[in-house]
Parts: sequence; C-alpha cells; structure tokens
Amino acid sequence: MMIIMTSQIVMESKKDINIDLSKDSRHGAIQILNKRLCDEYILFTKTRNYHWNVVGPNFSERHKFFQEQYEEIDEIIDDVAERVRTLNGRSLGTLAEFIEHGSIQESPGKYPDESTMISNLLADHEQIIRSLRTDADKCEEYHDMGTNDFLIGVMEKHENMAWMLRAHLDKP
Repeated sequence: MMIIMTSQIVMESKKDINIDLSKDSRHGAIQILNKRLCDEYILFTKTRNYHWNVVGPNFSERHKFFQEQYEEIDEIIDDVAERVRTLNGRSLGTLAEFIEHGSIQESPGKYPDESTMISNLLADHEQIIRSLRTDADKCEEYHDMGTNDFLIGVMEKHENMAWMLRAHLDKP
C-alpha cells in the first residue's frame, strides 16, 4: 500500500525506529495524528476565546466550565503531539499549520451568546468524535493498534466533554 502525504504533515526524525510498524504505516498514523492535533488546537483556542468572552447571568458558571473544557483539551493536545513523537514523527506546532491542516472552523470577530457558544463547541466536539472513529479504523488498517487504542481513548474524552456541553443545553 502506497501512502501519499505532504511533507508538511509527516516529517520524521532522522533516526529510524524498529517497533514492528512499516514506515508507511507509521507515516499514515503520523498524518492522522497531526490532523487531529490541528483540530484539537483550534478547538482549544475557540474554547479559550469563549472562556474570555462569555457574558450574561451565568457568567461565573460558564467561565469556569469553559476553563475546565480547555484544560482537558490542552492535555489532549500534549498527548497527541507526544504520540506523534513516539512514532518517530514531528508534531506540527504553528498556528499557520493548525489552520492549514485543521478542519474545525473559527469565527473571527463573532461573539455569540452563551447558548450559541455551547452549541458551537458541541458541534465541534461531535465533528472530532466522528473523525476519531474513522481515524481509529484507519490505524487498525495500518496495523498500529497502539495509535488505534490511543485515538479511541481521545474519542472517549471528547464524548464526555460533548455530554457535558449537551447537559448545559438541556432544559429541566
């Protein structure tokens, strides 16, 4: 199986590794992980933006809630970047790369109400969950069960965060 990737998404360290995964399989997993890294960072930034700019009668609760969410995403970002390095790849790490390779959309200059903020974040988490399901299956095709398992764990974290967001939208 031939894998075609841009060098911007898959860069490998000079020293080769021997972990019973072909170079093509590792490159495929690294490409997936770097795309997820981009989406995670954009979602982190969007959540942080909402944390800073939320207003209204529920300000204190929402401000803290958004902080909890972006702190969880920050941990995921670090874990994804380190998984790339574990596979001997280079993690993307600039804002330009995140925007170029990410699929989560930003809304510059827009400051929605708190309910819309929550709905927007929920939609982004659900988009990431769908991507992670597909990506985990692809890593199984690459025979990379470590990255498959890793992505499933990340997906479960996003499912939990999505549930929390949904709970804020539910009416009693």
